[in-house]
Amino acid sequence: MQFKPYARSLAVALSLAFVAGCSSTGGTQDGSMDGSRDGASTSGVGSGQVGGVGVGGSDQNGQQAGIPGVRTIYFDYDSERIRGEFEPVLSAHAQYLRNNPNARVVLQGHTDERGTREYNLGLGERRAKSVERFLSVQGISPSQLEVVSYGEERPAVSGYNEDAYAQNRRVVFSY
Repeated sequence: MQFKPYARSLAVALSLAFVAGCSSTGGTQDGSMDGSRDGASTSGVGSGQVGGVGVGGSDQNGQQAGIPGVRTIYFDYDSERIRGEFEPVLSAHAQYLRNNPNARVVLQGHTDERGTREYNLGLGERRAKSVERFLSVQGISPSQLEVVSYGEERPAVSGYNEDAYAQNRRVVFSY
């Protein structure tokens, strides 16, 4: 009974399935799947300022009224820790999701280009999962949340300076 060839074939098949599941499909460079911008101002990324947490009405693409206007939060270099300045943004999303139990959101994790592709995919996932944990603690059902990591694949800004890197280290809420 030779199981070794079968085990090797199974390992290769599982590896290919994992890579296929992690591959990017569709979407735009800013992380949105429908071509719309996320409405977040990036001018205050490094300054500790966050645009209004206001709740938007219906936008040009006909998205549901009440979705918080700021749909991007930013992270420090090589970190998945949620910065305190973004907790009001996350709380606004939690409130919206609690009030709309049928709403679903994809938490898209992104990184800057520094680091290997594999490391950045992992870091993007850890960032999105930290947002998922925050929302879960706020009482949001796991069935409303989906985590996707794009790593460095979809930069919001091109550039090789700290300002560009800071704008690419983010999680985007995609409703």
